[in-house]
Amino acid sequence: MRNDVELPPGSGNAVPSAGAATPRQSVVGAETHPDGQTREAVLTLLVEDGPLTAGDIGERLGISAAGVRRHLDALTAAGDIEVAPTGFGQRGRGRPAKWFQLTPAGRGKMRHAYDDLAGAAMRKLRDLGGHDAVADFARERVERIVAEVQPADGPDDVADTVDEIADALTSAGYSANTRQVGNGMQICQHHCPVAHVATEFPELCEAETAVFTELLGTHVQRLATIANGDCACTTHVPIHPPPVGRPGERKPSVKRTTRQPRTPQSQTTPTRKATR
Repeated sequence: MRNDVELPPGSGNAVPSAGAATPRQSVVGAETHPDGQTREAVLTLLVEDGPLTAGDIGERLGISAAGVRRHLDALTAAGDIEVAPTGFGQRGRGRPAKWFQLTPAGRGKMRHAYDDLAGAAMRKLRDLGGHDAVADFARERVERIVAEVQPADGPDDVADTVDEIADALTSAGYSANTRQVGNGMQICQHHCPVAHVATEFPELCEAETAVFTELLGTHVQRLATIANGDCACTTHVPIHPPPVGRPGERKPSVKRTTRQPRTPQSQTTPTRKATR
């Protein structure tokens, strides 16, 4: 569970600006700020932790329910945010809460200065080592993110591995979840820390798809990417037999026992019958 950092005495009620490399802060009395600053704070929360409900936003920023609704309505009208697809965050019975996320336009306003630096570094890498150097870098990056994910041993393990991949992505800042769709599951990444760079270097997205395929032992299909202007990166994973659960419901991760690494067939010593 995340613990917000209280502002130190004497610092006032300053709202962190977009892209500031400071700890996430709980802003008290944010309604006293100009609307522009408060809405910027809402966008910052959504880019870091979205999607979020109106209640989450109000609690984090110290804004009343009426104040949150006013700001969310204004940001929605401006095309900066939207309601996440049905099923996201759904828990139990009752009327599901609305989860708000950034639109491509809203995400574009949150561009960080380090995007320019990262893009320049990637271009230099391409100049020095060509496409292969970029592809190798992209793959190594994804492999570090999913280093703790256990590869699926067979069809019965695929659903669990899908959830483990989503958890690893969330830990790396991708705000990912999974959902059942028909005879498969989808990994939905609602934020991409490298979206602006991936627009120029699709190798970053291609590496994710390749590594997911290897971990799951089945062909996966990338349906949408934030880098291409979609609202989320969506990867479809066919599963046979279909996972148990209601469509749209996130399947909770199940901690599996650690499996012993498999010995390559070429290194296996054949067993010989004992002679009498």
